[in-house]
Amino acid sequence: MLHTLKKLVPNPALQVYHYALARIAEVAYGYPSEKLIVIGVTGTNGKSSTVNFIAQLLTELGETVGYTSTAGFSIAGREVENKMKMTMPGRFYLQKVLKEMVDAKCAYAIVETSSQGLDQYRHLGINYDVAVFTNLTPEHIEAHGGFDNYKKAKGKLFAHLTERKKKVIGGRMIDKTILVNADDEHAEYFAKFPADKLIRFSAHEFANVPLPLNAHFEKLNAAAAMATVMALGFPRERVLEAALKLKPVSGRFEKIEAGQPFLVVVDYAYEPYALQALYEAVNALGYHKIIGVHGSAGGGRDVARRPIIGRLAGEKEAIVIVTNEDPYDDNPRDIIEAVAEGARAAGKIENTDLFLIDDRTQAIEKAIDLAGEGDAVIITGKGSEPVMAVANGVKIPWDDRSQARNALKKKGYTA
Repeated sequence: MLHTLKKLVPNPALQVYHYALARIAEVAYGYPSEKLIVIGVTGTNGKSSTVNFIAQLLTELGETVGYTSTAGFSIAGREVENKMKMTMPGRFYLQKVLKEMVDAKCAYAIVETSSQGLDQYRHLGINYDVAVFTNLTPEHIEAHGGFDNYKKAKGKLFAHLTERKKKVIGGRMIDKTILVNADDEHAEYFAKFPADKLIRFSAHEFANVPLPLNAHFEKLNAAAAMATVMALGFPRERVLEAALKLKPVSGRFEKIEAGQPFLVVVDYAYEPYALQALYEAVNALGYHKIIGVHGSAGGGRDVARRPIIGRLAGEKEAIVIVTNEDPYDDNPRDIIEAVAEGARAAGKIENTDLFLIDDRTQAIEKAIDLAGEGDAVIITGKGSEPVMAVANGVKIPWDDRSQARNALKKKGYTA
């Protein structure tokens, strides 16, 4: 209903609405971002993991930290689930969380900053000190009306950085700092914005650090986090030492262990580039065959990627299982058929090596049932999300990890 109403309201009126809310929210909570060193992380993939890794590093270095991300919120170590199905919360909620960070004596706030949040001025009431660019691949193209608009939306964070005054915190002036991933082809677009300091980082700088992480893409996100913490003034040696204690992020290449002789991984990957990175991580571990559980989101979210996901799965996996993910008000079966269309184009045959199962619980059970010794089951699209978004704005409790554990238990694995 709300989605329909928004379509009926002229865009200029919506922009005024979003702008006004951002300003009002900031005032209502007493300008909390002025009392924190605020780090904004944006990009297509790896934002939540980068946010989490920055928080882990700062905490290990003795700092009190808060963060907001798709994967959840944290306020001085108190974890809060993100049940909103939003990367960047609404302005009032975001300012409320920042105020709670101030009250909890946090020195740093790390904010996962999305393109859609930027387009809706959710960043406006935040005085950022550091802006971090991870990477850019085609995503949310339909929502933004093209890749160039998507890139420009990300750029709003960097443009905003020096629009707000510099802070003095703990007796020192905080530099406005931009960090860009030099390994990404779009890095220079984000490097051109004004700042006191510009830092280009590369994963190659940290290639020899023996990080306790499973997947290559996790190490790329850790590299962004290490570069960011060093940019804040922490010595390289101390940061690298802290990095040796990094823990994987929930729902990001998360292994589900129950004594089974095959791999089960839950991963948030919901778009083609992230899915490709997931295949690379699994293949590097040398498993016999991959059995994948996939879906795609409804609610007008990148309809064009559905058959692309299916085709990629069809090419990379021995068995593809397509199921429900977050349909919102869309017909779940229409989404499933669109993904399956891509798998069929890659040569998969229904009820042989392609299965369409509406019920996600049954789909996960099917994947685990089909797995043999040395195989890999990947369950994608939701990661650690605690809800599934269905029709009429309803969000039902959900957890892919619990579902995988239950399926393993039904098959007799309980270790």
